[in-house]
Amino acid sequence: MTDPLLSIRDLTIALPKGADRRYAVEDVSYDVERGEIMCVVGESGSGKSMAANALMGLLPKGVRATHGEVIFDGQNLLTLTEKQHRRLRGLRIGMIFQEPMTALNPLMRVGAQIAEVFEAHGQYSAKERQARALALLEEVGIPQPDKAIRAYPFQLSGGQRQRVMIAMALALEPELLIADEPTTALDVTTQAQILELIRDLQQRRGMAVMFITHDFGVVAEVASRVCVMREGRIVELGSADEVLNHPQHAYTRALIEAIPSNLIPQAQSPRQQAPLLEVRDLNKVFRSRGGLFKPAREVVALRDVSFQLAPGETVGIVGESGSGKSTLGRCVVRLERPDSGTLLLSGTDFSALNKSELRRQRWRVQMIFQDPYASLNPRTRVGYAIAQGPMANGVSRRDAMKQAGELLDLVGLGAVAVDRFPHEFSGGQRQRIGIARALALNPELIVADEAVSALDVSIQAQILELLEDLKQKLSLSLLFITHDLRVAAQICDRIIVMQHGRIVEQGSAEAVFLSPQEAYTKQLLDAIPGRATELASA
Repeated sequence: MTDPLLSIRDLTIALPKGADRRYAVEDVSYDVERGEIMCVVGESGSGKSMAANALMGLLPKGVRATHGEVIFDGQNLLTLTEKQHRRLRGLRIGMIFQEPMTALNPLMRVGAQIAEVFEAHGQYSAKERQARALALLEEVGIPQPDKAIRAYPFQLSGGQRQRVMIAMALALEPELLIADEPTTALDVTTQAQILELIRDLQQRRGMAVMFITHDFGVVAEVASRVCVMREGRIVELGSADEVLNHPQHAYTRALIEAIPSNLIPQAQSPRQQAPLLEVRDLNKVFRSRGGLFKPAREVVALRDVSFQLAPGETVGIVGESGSGKSTLGRCVVRLERPDSGTLLLSGTDFSALNKSELRRQRWRVQMIFQDPYASLNPRTRVGYAIAQGPMANGVSRRDAMKQAGELLDLVGLGAVAVDRFPHEFSGGQRQRIGIARALALNPELIVADEAVSALDVSIQAQILELLEDLKQKLSLSLLFITHDLRVAAQICDRIIVMQHGRIVEQGSAEAVFLSPQEAYTKQLLDAIPGRATELASA
C-alpha cells in the first residue's frame, strides 16, 4: 500500500479557559487515502471541523494544537509558519466552507474572486485568469457562466454560491479537498446536484476529499470510509458499508436512527372543521429601482396562491430556494404585506389590518425563525426575550417572567435558563428558546420557517418531536416551511408544493408522497436519499 495523502496522528486541540470542555479534539487519529472520500461525521461541537481548521492553519484565536501531528505528503502541517500555510492553501489543499455568503466577498464580482486565487499564487496573466475563472464556472455547472462571472454573490442563489466556492477550491487543482458541511441548509435537489458534482470532480481529478457533515444521508451518497466523532474523540472508524450497515457504537446507531426514514406518511382522516387560515389569491412582487449602472428589476415572489389550514392541522410548504415559500410565511405573519389577495384568520382579514389593528392582533400568529441566533438579541437574557411579547400586550413584568420560566420548562430547558444569554446555548437549545418565545402569546397559528434545516439530525429529531408534542398539548396549528421532504413526511398532515411563486401541487401528505401528479414534485421526491429503497420495501 502507498502512504496516505493525509495522516492525522494523536491530534489534541486545546480550548481556551472557560469553554464547556478542555479539548476541542483529543487524541484523534485517522488517514485520508489518495483518491478516496473520507466522511467525518458528528453533531455540532464534536470537533469534526476543528481538525480541518488545524491542518489549514485556520484555528480560532485562543485555540491551539497541543499534541500530535498532521502529516500531509510527508510534511507536518502543525509546524508550518503562516507564510508556508498561505503557499499550501489552494495550491495543494482546497477548502469549501459551510456558508458561502460569509466566505465570499460581497463587494467583489464572482469572476474577480476566482481570479484572485491564481493571482495570490502568481499564476497566469490577468486575461488568462478570467478565462480560467470562466472555464471553472462552466465545469461546476453554473448556468450562463458568462453572466455569472460578472455577478456579485448576492445576485446568485445559495446553490450557485456553493458552486462558486467549489470552483475557487478547485482552481489550482489541489490534491486534497476539504468540504465542510457544503450542503447544509440547501434544498434537496440542489443538495443532490452538489453531491453529484463533488463526486464527479473527485473521480475525474483523482483528488482525495475530506467531507465533513452531520448528515448520514449524505454519508450514504458519497463516502468511501467514515470517521464518527463525539465530543472531540473518535468513536467509530471504518468503511462506509461497515459503519452504515453494521454500526458498532451506540452513538453511531443513534445518529443513523435519527435520520427521517419513513418517507411514506401515515394516512390522515380529512378534517371537517371550518378553516383557521384561508389564503385567497395572494400575490407579492418585489421591485427594485434602477440606477445608473443597473436596470430596474421585478421578482414575482407569489402568484395567485390559495389554500386552507384547519384548526390543529400541520400544513407543509415545500419547494426549492426561490420558490416563494418563505415569502408566503412572512405574508401570513404580516412581516410582508401582500400586493393583493386576502388572508383570513378565523374570519379576520389579516392582509387588510392597519398598523394599530395589526399590533393588537399580532398575538394570534407567531413565527419560529430559521436561525434562532440571528433572531435573538445577543445582549438580552432569554427569559426577558420571551417575556417581551406578553409585556407588550399588558402582562406585568413579574407575571411575564414567571411565564417565561414555565415555557422554558415546557420546551425542555428548565426555568433556570431565564438568566442566561443566547451564546450560552447550543443551536438546538436556541431553537427551543425560539419555540418558547413563539408560544408566549398563546397563538392560534405558528409559522415555522425552516426551523430545523441547519440542525444536526439528532437535534432535528428532538425538535420535531417537541413540536408534535406541543401541538397535541396546546391544540396548535402549524404552517411548516421546509425544503426537506424527509422532514415534511414526519410531521405534516398535508403538503403544498411551490415553484416560482405558484402552488403546483397540494394534497394529503400520503397522496403527494405516494402519487405525485406534477413532474416538479416527482423531481423533488426523486432527489431524497433513500426514497427508492423506502418505496420498494413498502
